[in-house]
Amino acid sequence: MLGAARGITSSSSSRIFSTNILSKPPSFFTISRALAPSIPRFSVRSMADSAFKKVQIQRDDTAFDAYVVGKEDAPGIVVLQEWWGVDFEIKNHALKISQLGPGFKALIPDLYRGKVGLDVAEAQHLMDGLDWQGAVKDICASVDWLKANGSKKVGVTGFCMGGALSIASSVLVPQVDAVAAFYGVPSPELADPAQAKAPVQAHFGELDNFVGFSDVTAAKALEEKLKESKTPYEVHIYPGNAHAFMNRSPDGIKRRKGMGMADEDEAAVRLAWSRFESWMARFLS
Repeated sequence: MLGAARGITSSSSSRIFSTNILSKPPSFFTISRALAPSIPRFSVRSMADSAFKKVQIQRDDTAFDAYVVGKEDAPGIVVLQEWWGVDFEIKNHALKISQLGPGFKALIPDLYRGKVGLDVAEAQHLMDGLDWQGAVKDICASVDWLKANGSKKVGVTGFCMGGALSIASSVLVPQVDAVAAFYGVPSPELADPAQAKAPVQAHFGELDNFVGFSDVTAAKALEEKLKESKTPYEVHIYPGNAHAFMNRSPDGIKRRKGMGMADEDEAAVRLAWSRFESWMARFLS
């Protein structure tokens, strides 16, 4: 059975992300890089592009673009990108989120400042160059923007790299009201989930083999950390599913298959979205 908060004791492997802008390629993405020649380059405009409003958000001495969709006064959700950047799949996710239940106002901050990885090598390069502390500041500014523009409460969600950052936001961004993370755990240098202050829901695939970042061992270690936090939490593991199982667009499926992930489980995706909707409605309404 898919489970939440089962209390299984586990120790985590070495984490993938570091706050030091990743001085060397992490094991998860080194595995993926080896597959690069077989993965097609994508230059796909999301069918959802026209639904988004582009805004600019200021933080410290810099500004960044963000993409907003949904009702003006709806609860807000910051949607964090995978390592590819703000591409067709993350926009599909944000559009989906805006249409769940009574509706949410979804905002995607552009953590890569306009750059998008069209293949594994490019995505690796972009993620290697990410300023992780700066990304947390972008999340904080995005939450503040939503709260200043009609959303009384704001959650954070993310996928892969964005999943790790969303959990980090539960520790480092006090304005966050709820988090839902998909297949990603932050390095202990960036954030300790035992110090989470916002409720956290996390989703992982049973067959995810990215050790220490999103495999079952990492999921169970996260569960133990969240238990220490004393905040509400759920950890769900989906049997028969690999990494990035929520990516269901035709091009997203093709890209996953090119990386050796051929599982297709629409029932698991529906279940995950249902749990996500219930979680965010519970804490943002």
